Amino acid sequence: MANIGIDYNVMKDCVDATREVLGADNPSPITPRQLPEAIRSIPYGWYGVKRSTTSLNTVFERTGSQILHRSLPVQTGMRRCVVRDDGSVNYYLHPSDSRYKANGEPAVLDGTDGQIEVEIIPHYHKFEYDTEGNVIEAKFSMYNLPGFEYFPLTYMSMGEASLDRTSMKLSSVVNKTTRYRGGNNTSSWDNTYRSLLGMPATSITLSQFRTYAHNRGANWHPNVYDIYQELVWLYWCEYANTNCQLPFNATLTQDGYRQGGLGDGVTTWTSSAWNSFNGYNPVVPVGTTLSLGNRTGVVPYSVKNASGNTVITFQVPSWRGIENLFGHVWAHTDGILVNVQSNAAGGKNLVYVCHDPAHFADTINEHYELQGEQARTEGYTKNIIFPCIVASSVGADSSTGYADYNYTNIPSSGSEVRCVLLGGYAYSGAHAGLADAYSRNAPSDAYAIVGSRLCFTPSNT
Repeated sequence: MANIGIDYNVMKDCVDATREVLGADNPSPITPRQLPEAIRSIPYGWYGVKRSTTSLNTVFERTGSQILHRSLPVQTGMRRCVVRDDGSVNYYLHPSDSRYKANGEPAVLDGTDGQIEVEIIPHYHKFEYDTEGNVIEAKFSMYNLPGFEYFPLTYMSMGEASLDRTSMKLSSVVNKTTRYRGGNNTSSWDNTYRSLLGMPATSITLSQFRTYAHNRGANWHPNVYDIYQELVWLYWCEYANTNCQLPFNATLTQDGYRQGGLGDGVTTWTSSAWNSFNGYNPVVPVGTTLSLGNRTGVVPYSVKNASGNTVITFQVPSWRGIENLFGHVWAHTDGILVNVQSNAAGGKNLVYVCHDPAHFADTINEHYELQGEQARTEGYTKNIIFPCIVASSVGADSSTGYADYNYTNIPSSGSEVRCVLLGGYAYSGAHAGLADAYSRNAPSDAYAIVGSRLCFTPSNT
């Protein structure tokens, strides 16, 4: 079994979870060193969430080991680091403040030392759909339990992706020089209130994002759907609630569980105000949440006008080191496409996912697997394709179902291949969230409100 970096305290939690299941009459005590074999023989070496597909409640039921729900071994293993172009970790960042290395020395985050990524540790998951009971369930474990699938070591950028305009490499940096000018690259705004220096890059097509990521190396990619989906399920497992826009609450419940959400995030502006300010270009610089380290929380950021007055203040969220996982600008996402058919051409929105980044494309090829049918009407998501997070039906609202919005439109004739934008943007309001999905655009479209992230998928993991 591969070394997955689980620490001794987490192993002790797993031992306690074993005793939790076996009860007072358990056999001779199990020590952490005996755990790998012991964990395979018990039913609750995992933790997860389930919900009825007939319910409009946003709450999941926590299943499996409740002790593991408190320690959250997969989620707590996520941490910010600086990664070289060959995929090796140059150094980990301080868990409480990413402006420093883990050893307390100042970190170099301008791209010189590498890309700022969040490491997602190897683990196992299992997705189950009881069609007779109308129940879906997601399970996670640090061990290869029967029926579980391996999720390898991967990396997702701490923030929204930048672009090194000298080398044309997609980047994850905190850098306010002209080399990394963000948005649509308007140079005349430099050193003004509308400056795009330090902002994420937008106005780029999906294929361009893919090319710019590959310019850094073969295993670098824009926002990878499989990674994003895994993170969404890990978030839902942690908070046992689909509504990520619930108010942020750092206090645990009496049972030791996470509660609340990440707040409104960067979603509360109006369309007219944003357009007037800078034509829908990004307004929150990458790295706003550096001071949080790996902790979940929100950091206020005030947008100023030419007079230096505050136009709006956002509470910028970070979950487990990942900044703005929803809101601010849409995320162009690779590895997922939708064949949207006109009523005469079939009348379906067919969602396809590719699990091999080597075969990501702007067209649906033989490496893309059908996941199911996206809802063909717009509205708040009631149910998802599962485990795919795209809506299969709508009919909820901002506080029920999945509390996120499904955007699509139907061509008048023929069929069209559409990309999927995820997360929402600065004027999405309640529509935004982890499962906010938009399938109106072609992969060749580029807009000031659409960016991406930078992911690394190591080979042979």
